[in-house]
Formats: sequence, structure tokens, C-alpha cells
Amino acid sequence: MRVLLTVVAFGVCAGAVGAEDWPQWLGPQRDGTWREDGLVEKFPARGPKVAWKTDIGVGYAGPAVANGKVFVIDLVPAEKAKVPSDGFAKGARVPGKERVQCLDAATGKPVWSTDYPVDYTISYAAGPRCTPTVDGDMVYTLGAMGDLKAVTVADGKVVWSKNFMKDYDAGLPVWGFSSHPLVDGDKLICLVGGTNDRLVVAFDKKTGKELWTSQNCQGDFGYSPPMIYEFGGKRQLIVWHTRAVVGLEPDTGKLLWRVPFEVKYALTAPTPRKVGADKLFVTSFYNGSLLLKVGADKASVVWKSKARGETPDLTTDLSSIMATPVVVGEHIYGVCSYGQLRCIETDTGKRVWESMKATRGARTPKAIAENDEPSDKERWGLAFLIPQGDRYFLFNEQGDLIIAKLTPKGYEELDRAHLIDPTNTMAGRGRLVVWMHPAFANKCVFVRNDKELICYSLAKE
Repeated sequence: MRVLLTVVAFGVCAGAVGAEDWPQWLGPQRDGTWREDGLVEKFPARGPKVAWKTDIGVGYAGPAVANGKVFVIDLVPAEKAKVPSDGFAKGARVPGKERVQCLDAATGKPVWSTDYPVDYTISYAAGPRCTPTVDGDMVYTLGAMGDLKAVTVADGKVVWSKNFMKDYDAGLPVWGFSSHPLVDGDKLICLVGGTNDRLVVAFDKKTGKELWTSQNCQGDFGYSPPMIYEFGGKRQLIVWHTRAVVGLEPDTGKLLWRVPFEVKYALTAPTPRKVGADKLFVTSFYNGSLLLKVGADKASVVWKSKARGETPDLTTDLSSIMATPVVVGEHIYGVCSYGQLRCIETDTGKRVWESMKATRGARTPKAIAENDEPSDKERWGLAFLIPQGDRYFLFNEQGDLIIAKLTPKGYEELDRAHLIDPTNTMAGRGRLVVWMHPAFANKCVFVRNDKELICYSLAKE
């Protein structure tokens, strides 16, 4: 394994006073917000300082950072296996091994690694999807073929494991198992997709014992992660699958309410977001958005998208493919089907503005200063939105990290730096992308592609 260190002071990316971890999907509170301060206002002239970089295998899974360690899962294809260059390749088979790695957060040096054999038979067969979930002395990973592993933080020893297809008769989702596991107290809650009311399963997080199962969804059940929010004074487990949005009791799996929402091609990838005290927002690539009003034991539709297709002229509100939207009071910000960063009204779904600046490639200082608007739209165009204080960090599919202001008045780009080259070919037509959510921890950003994982310091000097 190649590890490159630079002159960044040892410890900047680990163990810093007041540092915050990023131990799971969307960070410590599972809301995609970076709450650290003492960060750069703008990037240095030559870009952020590289703390370290190291080789890595292929995968869409972003890293998790906790207690001075970085955890990441990747795919190492078998020696003669070839990862297809087309995401929709029919009959593609990629044998190899999925690997869980633990690295030192300050240096990138390996601490331990554990792996297991896999045989990929999914579309977009370029590695696992789910960010590791770190909880105390355990880390939980879910591979693309349904391998759930509970391993020790200290040495990677497997404590218990499940395979969703073998143990629960789950069907294989077209794009692989992608719903990030959720720790809730003593439970690990997963979208398993199993038969006989076993769509959602709660496991004892220490032993793997099944605690409860709930719900059915015929066919591909989708990719959205389970979330817990409080509505009507009651904690509710929110599950969005391809037939409906449902609220469950987290301790029992009992159904509280169900609102039908048929989603085309099972594209339920973005994370459901709570809106204010009593509303819930979801968005999908083909079907647009849905806003619900939620009580203790019921939910109703506030508004539903009138989108008539995927193209920009047919989308009305927000039709997101992967990026989780950000809700700020009366407005929602998110990336639509062809890379349009949009602001919509929360209560109506009415579009306030859109811009292509965030999802397009590197822009010159002159272009930024002149506030030009790129005209090219790209299907599945992507940028992840991370609020930090009164601004946002946006990481786009070209490997650029952007500092920007998002307000109802529009998009204001403050600065950008190119962090990592796109390597994934699954978007087709020769287009290279990086579709991996970074981790933001210890005043650093941790980014990866299919070749390397890089840690950059974003600490104010």
C-alpha cells in the first residue's frame, strides 16, 4: 500500500482539541452538517494542503472517521476480473473481495484490514456503496451483495455477520445493497429486503440476534437509508421504499403510518429530511418530490411533484438522483436530475432559482468573478451539499470542493479547489465521475476515488 505524507503538522487530522468525528453516513448527527469551526475562509493559492494519501480499491462508499481512525470499504477485483465501463452492462460479473480497512487518521498508515469473497452481479459493479457505521468499539459495514459485517474497531475481528440474500431470501437490488445501516441504542437497523415481512430488520448490535422484523416491498425495495426523527412527540423510524414512505416504532417495528409513493426504477437514494417540527421531505430522480405532514400516528400529503419525466423541461421542483437535499426554513436546496442546483419553496415546491455552476468542472477565477452560468447539463450531474456555519462546502462529481453561499437570492461561489481526479466510468459516454461522499472531520476533508484516499487539511492557519 502506498502512503504519502507531507509536511502538514502531525495531529492536524486527528486528536485536535474540539475536533469532531464523522462516524457514519452524513456525519455524527446523520444530517450532513459540518459543525467544526476554525476552518479556512478561502483555499490557499495552491489549494488545500495534503496531509496524506494512500492507495485504495474501487467503490462508492465514503469514509468514516472516528477516534483517530479512518474506516473505508472497497472492492479488490480478482486478478483477471474486469470492472465494466458501463453502469448498465448486462450480465456483468465481477468476482473479487470486499475489504474493510482501518487507517490512522493522522498519517494514513494502515492499522488493520479484513476481507471476504464476493461475486458481483449488479449494475454499476464498481464496489460497495455504504459508509461504515462506527459505534463505540464496533464498526458495521454493508457490502453491495448484502454482506453485513460487525467487526471490532481495535483489530477488525468479525464478531458477527449476515448475508441478506442467503439469510433472509432478499432479492438483489439492481444497483446493489445501498441503505446505510443505522445504530439506535442497542439496535442496528437495516433495510434487508427479505421476504415474509422482513423488509426492515433490527439486530442486536452486539450479537446480531434478530430483535424484530417489519414490512414488505415486492421487487427492488430501493436504496434510501433508514432515519429516526421525532414527530408528534414520538420517535419514529422513517423508511422510504419504492412503494411508500412509512413510519415505524423504532423499538418494535410496529407500523404507525404509511403514505403510498410509487418510485420508478427504485431510485429512492437521497436521504429523507425532516422539515420543521412536523414535515418530511423526500425526492427522487424520475418522480420528483413529496412533502408530508407527520403526526404521532398519521401522515398526509402537503404537496406532490407534478414532474412528468427526468429532463429539465419536465421537472418542476426537485428530482434528485443521489445527493441529499438541505432544508433551511422556508427553502430547500438540492441537485436536480441534470446537475441543476435548485432552490425551491418548502411549502409549495415552487422553484426559486437554479444554477449549473456547482456541478460543472473546474472554473477559472475569471469565470467565477464574472459570475458566468455554464450551459451544459449532464444526466445524473451531482454535487453533495454540506452546510458549515453560514456557508456550504459542495463536493462535485469532477472532484472539486467548493465554498459557497446558498440563499433564496441565489448561488454565490466564494472559492473552489480541485481535490481528486474522477475515475469512475459508470456514467457512460466516456464521462469520468467521482460519486463518493467525503468525510469532514478534525478540520480535514477525506476524499476518495477508485484509486486513492486523500486527506486534506482545511484548518485555518
